[in-house]
Amino acid sequence: MSNKNKPLNILLYGVLVYDLLEVLQRKLNCRAEIFRLKENASPDELAEHLARADIVIALNYSDMPPAPNMRLLQIPGAGLDQIKFPEVPSRAAICNAYGHDVAGGEYVVLSMLAWCHEFVAAHESMKVGSWRMSGRTGAPLHEELRGKTVGILGLGPIGLAAAKLAKAFGTTVLGCNRTVRERPAFIDEVYALENLNAFLQRCDFIAVCIALAPQTVGLIDRAALEKMKSTAVVINIARGAIIDEDALFAALQNKQIAGAAIDAWYHYPTPEDLNVAPSKHPFASLPNVLMTPHSSVWTKGMIERRWTDIAKNIDALAAGLPLTNIVRAPLG
Repeated sequence: MSNKNKPLNILLYGVLVYDLLEVLQRKLNCRAEIFRLKENASPDELAEHLARADIVIALNYSDMPPAPNMRLLQIPGAGLDQIKFPEVPSRAAICNAYGHDVAGGEYVVLSMLAWCHEFVAAHESMKVGSWRMSGRTGAPLHEELRGKTVGILGLGPIGLAAAKLAKAFGTTVLGCNRTVRERPAFIDEVYALENLNAFLQRCDFIAVCIALAPQTVGLIDRAALEKMKSTAVVINIARGAIIDEDALFAALQNKQIAGAAIDAWYHYPTPEDLNVAPSKHPFASLPNVLMTPHSSVWTKGMIERRWTDIAKNIDALAAGLPLTNIVRAPLG
């Protein structure tokens, strides 16, 4: 039984965590001593903190020193691809966190609306004094989202939120998921992942919301891209590795598909280099790509929802109550 009078030792480690100390302090009810380290902390410093940590909050847990007292690894996000499970002490629970569904769903719809209405091109041309995108100067008509077929690849929290919003715009919404569950009323049809090609052939927009796992690495490859309509637009809000990097660039460069909105990339900045190119290919040179720096769910609302749940989990651990969003229960 835990000693409820002893404050919990909590380590905030690395990106998406270090700067949120005050948020956690504001939401916690239990007694805790909170420390934080950046990812470029010295090995000795990291080893010292892990040696006494009861709880570690980290997005990345790999090649770590021993953490003999750890009782909870709290991941400050949904993704598990940066966690080496065998390194986490067997006595520790592993939990993840959500709260990103609202922002993610809005981003998917934002991308589709921006594409249909050529919003970025109109904005950029008007900023330099051009009326070339106006009907008053004979510009080509642009599209509407209404009536389009929207494919949601991955029906987790973001995928479901995106599907519900897309349906409100008068679209046909198709889902494709690893596990075929009961179909929500706002999704018109659900495909099993084994029928991915049939799903892709029908979609005007494909929102990639599926989790990165061995089964989904390179899921959208050259063959999958070839199944898409020439007018199709891909929106990647999940992980870069789900879409083959070379195949996507070639499909966009050759206009095999119409375009892409990319938020999840192939290379990311480090504490030592904040200007890392997001890909080995010059996606920025392509006129049919909208690019954002993995910022789709980085909202005030997401932080409040996610860290409320994280604080509740820590308070539950302190009180000996059940945890939520358990990915791996203690093994011993």
